[in-house]
Amino acid sequence: MSAMEARSMQDETFNPAEPVHVSVLPEECFDALMAGRDPASVEGWFVDGTTGAGGHSELLLQRCPKIQLLCVDQDPEALKIATERLKPYADRVRLRRSRHSELCRVIRKERIGRLSGVLFDLGVCSLHLDRATRGFSFAEDGPLDMRMDPSRERNAADIVNHWDESDLADLLYYEGDETHSRKIAKAIVEARRRAPFMRTSGLAELIARTLGGGGGKIHPATKTFQALRRAVNEEGDELGMALETAEHWLDDSGVLAVISFHSGEDRVVKRFFQNGRKEDRWELKSKKPISASHAETRSNRRARSARLRVARRTRHRGGVQ
Repeated sequence: MSAMEARSMQDETFNPAEPVHVSVLPEECFDALMAGRDPASVEGWFVDGTTGAGGHSELLLQRCPKIQLLCVDQDPEALKIATERLKPYADRVRLRRSRHSELCRVIRKERIGRLSGVLFDLGVCSLHLDRATRGFSFAEDGPLDMRMDPSRERNAADIVNHWDESDLADLLYYEGDETHSRKIAKAIVEARRRAPFMRTSGLAELIARTLGGGGGKIHPATKTFQALRRAVNEEGDELGMALETAEHWLDDSGVLAVISFHSGEDRVVKRFFQNGRKEDRWELKSKKPISASHAETRSNRRARSARLRVARRTRHRGGVQ
């Protein structure tokens, strides 16, 4: 995690009064998915693979009267909010609960066929951070959960209380870029012998004591919480499945737009597009990711670390199955 990413997460977590459910890079995503086409005449199916509160979806449906939209999210709470928000477009939208790894099955079940565009907005959102009961935030006490999909069997407490010290240290280092991973893992293992960790505040306080500080701009527990969240939700594996699914179902000239907030995720998307370009499967719209404007970052702090990568599908390795 870069300093910018950590600061963005910290700022958002510690400012509950900030507006919730604000979509990042909305205009940039819309322009990318249109790919120079007239919104009034664009047709076909689009997929919002991380619907959240439905902000990006609403913009697409408002401006493109001929498109149909499949909205999926693994979080039932988010889908409930999006369903209400998108009621005016009920005849053109389908909302389904799904993880990225299940998206291919959902598309096939819905009999949608080829897609004109796909959007993924990765990572944690305000719906998670602003609700202490979800267990994502170290700013407010809550259960040590962190599941975006509540049906997942493993939560953050399971990892913290049962993984051995070496595995914990590796997780914090590789998924959170935590340079003090071994020191934190050792402290966790020693502390859980006395009592298991069940609340976010207990874990955050231990990390702050272990590393010292806690009053700076970036909380000492930021990277540990990120690593645990990524492990609980298997975000690395899910991203790989999301990209493969989009590549399989996008029609020729269809567009894939991916917003990431984690440097590791951005590298995965970059490599995926670059490898596809070499094999004439993707045409990159730009070499560098698109960042939020200064005006947007002032009004929506989550946008500070957002990176948008866009590519257009060029040819298929086989037919839709």
